[in-house]
Amino acid sequence: QVQLVESGGGLVQAGGSLRLSCVASGFTYSNYVMAWFRQAQGKEREFVAAISWSGAITYYTDSMKGRFTISRDTAKNTVYLQMKSLNPEDTAAYYCAAVLSGRVAGLYSFPASFMNYWGKGTLVTVSS
Repeated sequence: QVQLVESGGGLVQAGGSLRLSCVASGFTYSNYVMAWFRQAQGKEREFVAAISWSGAITYYTDSMKGRFTISRDTAKNTVYLQMKSLNPEDTAAYYCAAVLSGRVAGLYSFPASFMNYWGKGTLVTVSS
């Protein structure tokens, strides 16, 4: 059974940092790219970042590059999203997702509809 379990969300003041974690289980990790999306209230789910399971390739939405860093620990089957310099516009539910690598070959930004698996999300609230 595939599971993606996010954690690490919470309330943080503007300018602060958070690290989100996503523990994966139930599928062959090497075949998948792991991604983070976010969805603010009333808005569509948007791509944040992604990483190949080997860690050799990373992808970022331009607006978040430099503030967000995606990484993974293969020994722990865990993907992380380190977020810094947070602002109230970063307030959203953050979701971990997995997609077969062939499905996103050649892409630099991933449509939410391409993802094979989703976690339930973790809420990040940034106060001003």
